Amino acid sequence: MPETVRGVIARKPHAAVELVDIVIPDPGAHDVVVRIQACGVCHTDLTYRDGGINDEFPFLLGHEAAGIVETIGSDVTHVQVGDFVVLNWRAVCGQCRACKRGRPQYCFDTHNASQKMTLSDGTELTPALGIGAFADKTLVHEGQCTKVDPSTDPAVVGLLGCGVMAGMGAAMNTGGVGRGDSVAVIGCGGVGDAAIAGAWLAGASTIIAVDRDEKKLAWAQELGATHTVNASHASPTEKIQDITGGFGADVVIDAVGRPETWKQAFYSRDLAGTVVLVGVPTPDMRLEMPLIDFFSRGGALKSSWYGDCLPERDFPLLVDLYQQGRLPLEKFVTERISLDEVEKAFDTIHAGNVLRSVVEL
Repeated sequence: MPETVRGVIARKPHAAVELVDIVIPDPGAHDVVVRIQACGVCHTDLTYRDGGINDEFPFLLGHEAAGIVETIGSDVTHVQVGDFVVLNWRAVCGQCRACKRGRPQYCFDTHNASQKMTLSDGTELTPALGIGAFADKTLVHEGQCTKVDPSTDPAVVGLLGCGVMAGMGAAMNTGGVGRGDSVAVIGCGGVGDAAIAGAWLAGASTIIAVDRDEKKLAWAQELGATHTVNASHASPTEKIQDITGGFGADVVIDAVGRPETWKQAFYSRDLAGTVVLVGVPTPDMRLEMPLIDFFSRGGALKSSWYGDCLPERDFPLLVDLYQQGRLPLEKFVTERISLDEVEKAFDTIHAGNVLRSVVEL
């Protein structure tokens, strides 16, 4: 039977979000209703609010979430009622050309719920990244649920649903960081610091954090950075080369996603090194560089989608490392807030005062 719960929506571009009643329909055959316990406030939600993703308003925001499976559709086999899950936006289909070629991390047709959540007047909602978890409950496809240990803190492990996984995966999966590598990360917000944590976990010997904010650089050191560069005071490229014996880093990760930071990443890597773009540029950004530089430096230039992760493989592993004390995921939770404080949390993101604000329900 459909039920009415609270949810945070963006009704039009750049307008303040609203906490309203939303209707959760009965789940389709492969859908599940999840009672949300915690959801991180990601910059992507802010981009949705401001119309930077698409114009399919109104949006039901929120996607970095963990909660309890409450109701399941008739054909659901992946989860059961009562399971504790982290939600993900890569529910691999198994049938698209990427999946059939053994590359499910690039799945081009990931599953979402078959039914639409609505406002109380029947207006259909577009859930952020197919999830929509700034709500008491949400409706997703069963494949968007990854079971993890229920003894963990939902506010911490829910962050694997997007930003933390994107950053860690950019280092470990896309960048292929290994033991003894030198790594530089440009931009030390939540995603960049997760890339630093991933590089540390993978055994990198030199991890260089680059940012303009000393507070963020201090956070980066807590998560594994061995060196810091304040880009307001020095050329990141020159400093990275100095730290790496004049050669440049083996892997450079751009967690900002601007033409100028990507150029810094490109020229800060060693010959045949790897550049990973995980920061998300806007459609209007353009890059102009000499083509000979691409040829003469060799190596690899990669974009990282969701850290090239497979949730069923990666989430339980990272939760296990967190429980062992080998991965300090709790350091990403800067503050815990209520559902009616999401708009305020967007202001906090703009000010750069948090790695993550997390809504607890």
